[in-house]
Amino acid sequence: MPGTDDPRLVAALAAIDAANAEDPERLAVDGHYRPKELVHAERVTHWLHRLVAEPSPAQVLAARAHHLRRWELPRTGYPAGRSGYLRWRADQKKRHVAAVGDLLRSAGFADEVTARVGEIVAKRGLGSDPEVQAHEDALCLVFLELQYDDLAAQLGDERTVEVLRKTLPKMSPAAVELAAGLDLSDHGRALLTRAIAEPGRGSTR
Repeated sequence: MPGTDDPRLVAALAAIDAANAEDPERLAVDGHYRPKELVHAERVTHWLHRLVAEPSPAQVLAARAHHLRRWELPRTGYPAGRSGYLRWRADQKKRHVAAVGDLLRSAGFADEVTARVGEIVAKRGLGSDPEVQAHEDALCLVFLELQYDDLAAQLGDERTVEVLRKTLPKMSPAAVELAAGLDLSDHGRALLTRAIAEPGRGSTR
């Protein structure tokens, strides 16, 4: 496995960031509008480093590329409802694994590294693989940090608590502890506190 100072890793991360920087959707961050998927990739990387003292290069690459060029396959191209959503999400996952694989091979990475990054992006082994678990933890923290309050406003209290009850069992105790310290709205924090206090009705792993 390459080290974090490997020039191939530096080049691959730069290429991933350049691709995500083309996202036409923007998020407001500290008063500036930036490409959504670039922001998400940076925040997943941030949380990965909070969760893991020395993440492997494969973990870092997966964090950066987990939604590589996601906007190219819009949700609107699939039927409404849960079945359409699940099919879209599965197709996106396949696309992300293939796209990052092509990028890493072009950067000179061995098949072993490319395959491992693909496993983490696809979340194979969730619940048993520590690196995949850390990846899921980081994804959940970014959801809570950047999307949760807006979603809560759309869904209402009861449905939001149900979403949280399905999300929290996917997370490690360390990630749940970090989630409790996020800078959320007062209402969002109250719903999260309620969901933590009232265990979920079964994990969605």
